[in-house]
Amino acid sequence: MKVINEVDVKGKKVLVRVDFNVPIKDGQIVDDTRIVGSLKTINYLIEHKAKIILMSHLGRIESEDDKQKNSLITVAKHLTTLVNTSVYFVPNTRGDTLETTINNLQDGEILLMENTRFEDFPKKLESSCDESLSKYWASLADIFVLDAFGTAHRCHASTYGISKYIPSYAGFLLKEEVDMLDKVIDQDKNIILGGAKVSDKIGVIDNLIDNTSKFLLAGAMCFTFLRVEGYNVGKSPVSEENIDYVKNLVDRYKDKMILPVDIVTQNGVKHIHDMDDDDIGYDIGPETIEIFKEALNESNLVLWNGPIGKYEEKQYEKGTRELMEYLSKQDYPTILAGGDITGAAKTFNLKLYYVSTGGGSTLEYLEGKNFKTIGRLNG
Repeated sequence: MKVINEVDVKGKKVLVRVDFNVPIKDGQIVDDTRIVGSLKTINYLIEHKAKIILMSHLGRIESEDDKQKNSLITVAKHLTTLVNTSVYFVPNTRGDTLETTINNLQDGEILLMENTRFEDFPKKLESSCDESLSKYWASLADIFVLDAFGTAHRCHASTYGISKYIPSYAGFLLKEEVDMLDKVIDQDKNIILGGAKVSDKIGVIDNLIDNTSKFLLAGAMCFTFLRVEGYNVGKSPVSEENIDYVKNLVDRYKDKMILPVDIVTQNGVKHIHDMDDDDIGYDIGPETIEIFKEALNESNLVLWNGPIGKYEEKQYEKGTRELMEYLSKQDYPTILAGGDITGAAKTFNLKLYYVSTGGGSTLEYLEGKNFKTIGRLNG
């Protein structure tokens, strides 16, 4: 994989696929983490006098109404506050206005084109990696840079498609993500797994279990494990379709699994021996928090995927918040990856060693899947 600093970009038209798929509410960006994450690549291109063309998706586009709600104009306005250069927004994904604006760019200036997924309605040209659209976008530039790790697992026109036709490189954010996750895969570590579904974690567990000392299991997914262990979990969610998988996993790796011993339910804190038929678990209890901290005490590296409680509600935030506060003070690195755990870090305003910008792409990478798009970044 070649990186953009390995080629001369001065005076070149550089098309950068960024990930500006950020939450917007009432016309305001709620979390600009992904935009800020792209600035290292963008500022490098500004400093080295490239003509910068940015492209990104935002949301899903399945109707004309979706187009009205998911324009990148809000992102363009925010980007102007983060960079020291001119930022032009073109409300089109192709055509004379886009081409003319690109041709008029001065060295170090930026153009952000409209949401690439506008090409998905009425026909799914972007997400189907339409050949003619891929060629057209490639024709706009001399060099392509993929810096959107969050979409690197998808073979779309704006990712894989363009890379077939012009020299293609990784941006700094993409390179950093890949290097960090390779470290997670290869090194001995402890893993905290939360979130809702066992099925979402199977690939990660299977791919990482040999290099993992402890799996700390929480979130809604832990109730399937507790059920297999013979506990009454009340009305807490259980993945019935994954019962056999979990039984096999527990049989083979029980010494690696750490499960909650107390649960915060709608009826208060309950020991797992004492849960009633109508109890629903929403967080780990105080005893479990301490057990988890002790298990993590001598870590070399921690990977955390998925919140371990319904942290969005104050009465169920304690497990996620206290464990994150604890890890933020340790000498060993903690990597937050996917499953909305990054949103929790933002909510609690806590800094950890590394926060992945990917969601589904992070999980797929940790599962060991091959990303064809990254494979094309060979200059």
